[in-house]
Amino acid sequence: MTSLLSLAWVVEARDPYTGGHLWRVSRFANMLARKAGLSDKDAWVVSIGGFLHDLGKIAVPDAVLKKADRLTDEEFAAIKTHPDVGRTLLAQHPLGAVVLDAVYSHHERPDGKGYPQGLSGSAIPRASAIIGICDAFDAMTSNRPYRKGMPVEQALSIIAKNLGTQFDREFGEAFLQLGRAENLYHIVEHSDEGIPLQRCFGCGPTMVVKRETTVGASIFCPVCHGGYTFTGLLAVPEPSGKLANAADIQADPDEELIARIVGKAWDTYLAPLAR
Repeated sequence: MTSLLSLAWVVEARDPYTGGHLWRVSRFANMLARKAGLSDKDAWVVSIGGFLHDLGKIAVPDAVLKKADRLTDEEFAAIKTHPDVGRTLLAQHPLGAVVLDAVYSHHERPDGKGYPQGLSGSAIPRASAIIGICDAFDAMTSNRPYRKGMPVEQALSIIAKNLGTQFDREFGEAFLQLGRAENLYHIVEHSDEGIPLQRCFGCGPTMVVKRETTVGASIFCPVCHGGYTFTGLLAVPEPSGKLANAADIQADPDEELIARIVGKAWDTYLAPLAR
C-alpha cells in the first residue's frame, strides 16, 4: 500500500497546481463516507481510493496536464484515459482490488454522462460517487493556472444545483451538511492536518511543506520556481531571491503522512483480514 500511495504522490507532483489534492480528497471522502453512515472499514476504503484516484494521470502528457487554456477535444480525450490506466496499474498490485472500482469509476455521473463507462444511478459504486463529489469540490476550491479557487460557499452551491445529475443526491446532500456545519474549512487549501499550503506571492497557495519542515528552511514554488524562506505554518513565507534547481522541485513523497494513512488503513481494514 505504501508503494501505491508514494507513486500517487509523485504523479500528483507533475502538476504544480495540485499540491495536497490527493490528501484533501482522501480526507473529504473519509468524512463524507462516515457522515453517510458507512462503516469504519468502508470509509477507509473510500479514503484510500480518494488518495489513489488520479494514479492513472501518470500516462497523461505534461503538455495536456499543465495546459493553462481550455483543452481541445483531443486533449480532453487524453485526460479521460486516466481511470483506465489507474485500473490497469491497480490490477497489478496485490492490494489494488480493494480500491479498483472506486478509482475506475470516480468520473461517472448519475445522469450517465460521465466516463469511462457511462454508468448511471445505482450502477455507480458508492465509493466512486463519494470520491467524485470530493474531487470536484477540491478542484473548485483550489487555484488553477486559469482561475483562482472559488469560495467554499460557491462550490457548495454548484454541488447543490447538480444533485442527481453530476453528483449523487444522497451523498451530495450529506456533503452539503458537512459544509453548512463548517466541517470542511480545515481541509481546504491544506496538505495535511493543520498544515496549510504556503502562498507564493505570484502564483497563490502552491507550496507543500511537511510536518518536519523547520523555520528557516528554503521552499520553492513549483509553478514559477521562486524561492522562499519558511517562517512558520501560519506565517507568510519570505522571498529569498533564490530560484529552484531540479533537485529543489523534484517529487519527494511525504513518508510520515503516507505511513500515517497506511497505519490507519491497516488498523481499520487490513488487520482484521489477516487474523
